[in-house]
Amino acid sequence: MSNKGLFLQNVIAVIWDFDKTLSPHYMQKPLFEAYHVDEDAFWAEVRALPAYYRRAGIHVQPDTCYLGHLLSYVRHGRMPDLTNARLRELGADIEFFPGIPELFDRLSTILHKPQFQDGDLRLEHYVVSTGLVEIVRGSVIASRLDGIWASEFIETPAAPEGDLGAAPSPGPICQIAGFLDHTTKTRALFEINKGVNKHPQISVNDSISEEQRRVPFKNMIYIADGPSDIPSFSVVRKHGGLTCAVYAPESKAQFAQVTALLETGRVDMIGPADYREGSQTDMWLQLQVFRIAQRMMDERKRTTERSVGRGPSHLESSPLTS
Repeated sequence: MSNKGLFLQNVIAVIWDFDKTLSPHYMQKPLFEAYHVDEDAFWAEVRALPAYYRRAGIHVQPDTCYLGHLLSYVRHGRMPDLTNARLRELGADIEFFPGIPELFDRLSTILHKPQFQDGDLRLEHYVVSTGLVEIVRGSVIASRLDGIWASEFIETPAAPEGDLGAAPSPGPICQIAGFLDHTTKTRALFEINKGVNKHPQISVNDSISEEQRRVPFKNMIYIADGPSDIPSFSVVRKHGGLTCAVYAPESKAQFAQVTALLETGRVDMIGPADYREGSQTDMWLQLQVFRIAQRMMDERKRTTERSVGRGPSHLESSPLTS
C-alpha cells in the first residue's frame, strides 16, 4: 500500500448476488403478490419472449427482457400505477435466508478486534443483481449496504425541448433507466475496485494501477448461487479475490450445481444459504474476513518497515571500545 496512492486501501468488500443467494425467492415475488399476478405464468412468458421477438428479427437479452415485460404489465393495466416508490415499499416484504441481516453486523465486529484497532479497516457490503434497485432499497438490508447495482426505471421521461432544469414528475414507471445482466455485473465489480461509486469523478475506464485502486480484488469476497455468475466468479478469482457459491439447504439440484462449480475451479467454497451464527457459511465468511484483515495489517507493517530508514544509535560499551 502506497502512502501516495489515491486511496488507503483499507476496505474489505463483501459483494452479494441477491435472488437465491440472500433470498430464497426472486425479489419480484412481493410485486406479483401485490398485483395478483401469477408468478410462474409471468416467468414462463419471459422465457418465451426471445423466440417471440425473433420472429420479427429482433434480438432481446434473455437476462433482462423481463424488465420490458413488467412495463407491458403496467401499460396494459395489470400493474396500474406502479411507481418506484411502490417498488420500494414492496421491498419491505422480501424474505431472506436464515441469519440475514444479522450476519452483516456480525462480520463487521471482526474489525473491532484489538489487533485491527490501529488499521482503520472497514467492511463494506454491496449487492450486484439483475433485479430491481428500488426493491433492494426498500428491504431490511438496505441500511447495511454501501452500494447497489441493479436495474432501474424512469417514471416520467424528459419531453423534447422540455425543461431539463426541473425535477421529473412522479408517475408510473414507463422506461428502463439502466440494467445489469450476468455479463455486465463484472463492470460493477471494477467500479467497486476503482472506487467509482465513492468518487464520481473517477470513470471505470480510467487507467488506475492496482496498488492505487480503492478496493483491490484480493480484498473482495463474492457470493452468488450458480452458473449464471461464472463471469463474476472468474473476474474476482483471476485477480486474487475469494468466491463462494451457495445453495438452498434442501435442494439436491442446487447442491449438485454448486459442487460442479467447485470441482471445475470456479469457486473457492460452497455452502448452504444458511447464514446463522455457527453455520458452515457463517464460519467461512468470518474466517476469510479475519484473514484478509490480518493480511492487510501485515502488509501495512512491512510497507512501513521498508519505508523508514533506521537512524544511528549509540553502541553499548565493551572492554574492546572503552
